[in-house]
Amino acid sequence: MESLVTPTLYTNSTIHVAFLPEAVSINQQIKEAYQNLGEQDLLRRSHFFNGRYENLYLDRGLIPAIGRVMEQAEMLAQNILQVKHVLRSGFWMNDMGPGHVTTEHDHDDDDELLSGVYYVHVPENAGELVVLDKQMHTRTLVTPQAGMFVFFAPTVLHSVTANLSEERRLSMGMNFGPMA
Repeated sequence: MESLVTPTLYTNSTIHVAFLPEAVSINQQIKEAYQNLGEQDLLRRSHFFNGRYENLYLDRGLIPAIGRVMEQAEMLAQNILQVKHVLRSGFWMNDMGPGHVTTEHDHDDDDELLSGVYYVHVPENAGELVVLDKQMHTRTLVTPQAGMFVFFAPTVLHSVTANLSEERRLSMGMNFGPMA
């Protein structure tokens, strides 16, 4: 499988953006497998706001293509953090239907070193990622694209504007930290 030659394609003081080379095929596999999951396949759900759970946790083995995304994400995280050692990583799915938003939050809960999102399915007008770094006094709007990774510090506040499309938007949230 092809790997990213230049992992970080765009960096500013708040975000790092990269793209998965084989995203079309991998995203189709993830989307199809995700659509076939049932409630019994979820390990847990969290962050119930505005009538939906924002975070849906499942076993990586249920959707094998997620392994390829996380492999690339882990490599990118090592590059961004400039570390050679293996990082602990975790992920969850974010399934945003029409009209849904993701509330402003950060990931500064434990010992995370880096947070990120990977976009699986992004219809037009499905909401923008709003990244607000109070330390740097910056507000960045990101229009997501399928196959895009966006990484940021866990202390950075972020949210997603309303999904104005008629379709569901599917993404993967992720955190990276030191191995225990």
